Amino acid sequence: MSSRIEQKFAALAEKKRKGLITYVMGGDPDIKASQQIISAVVQAGTDILEIGMPFSDPMADGPTIQAAGLRALKAGTKLKDVIALVKNFRKEDDATPVILMGYYNPIYSYGIEKFCRDAAEAGIDGVILPDLPPEEENEFIGIAGKHGIRLIRLIAPTTGDARLAALTKNADGFLYCIAVTGVTGTHSADLDSLKKRVTHIKSQTTLPVAVGFGIKTPQQAKEIAKFSDAIVVASALVEILAGGSVQKACDFVKSLRQTLDDKQ
Repeated sequence: MSSRIEQKFAALAEKKRKGLITYVMGGDPDIKASQQIISAVVQAGTDILEIGMPFSDPMADGPTIQAAGLRALKAGTKLKDVIALVKNFRKEDDATPVILMGYYNPIYSYGIEKFCRDAAEAGIDGVILPDLPPEEENEFIGIAGKHGIRLIRLIAPTTGDARLAALTKNADGFLYCIAVTGVTGTHSADLDSLKKRVTHIKSQTTLPVAVGFGIKTPQQAKEIAKFSDAIVVASALVEILAGGSVQKACDFVKSLRQTLDDKQ
């Protein structure tokens, strides 16, 4: 069954456009504001929305997203609240793909079957779980697949060919290529080496390849989009939102979208 993710990438390819995936932390600074933020960044030009599930031990997140997660937790945000965000978002937008990004412990505690059922009913299309390796994902994949939830795989700079084969074997939706070694938002990638890596990944799969971690400016986004199918912007956007201006965040998203669409 084709999901919103597949439909979105097919539509982008048909129009020869590159995808813009933006990340916001669910519940930051609180649920009410978060609801307004996700709607605003989509209207500003987001193709696929990535929403963080706040967690107390976010091992792959840099300081900006860690701080956002702590603000959300301090505001009382639970996993059920993040799911409710998407359910409410679907009342106004049933087309934009929504992916949750976070860690396995909250899902395991919530109950895998219950999470996948509730997520699907809310209109969530996929999840990114940095701490769930292929060797331990069978239970989750079986249940998620039954509910139409895609598990998006992360491909690290250190991923060798054998590991890449394991990651792409049951891959779905798209592949998320991590541009730099380390946590989110701390430094930027070398474009030449990144291009070679993305080209190699694309030779091993028919899935779209998105690139994220360390993309901070529209120009960086444009350069990386030349050899990828989509770019992911997280820390740079979250940092703007931390300043309290949704309008500035929307202006940033608009600038990313405009630069990606610029043929010059």
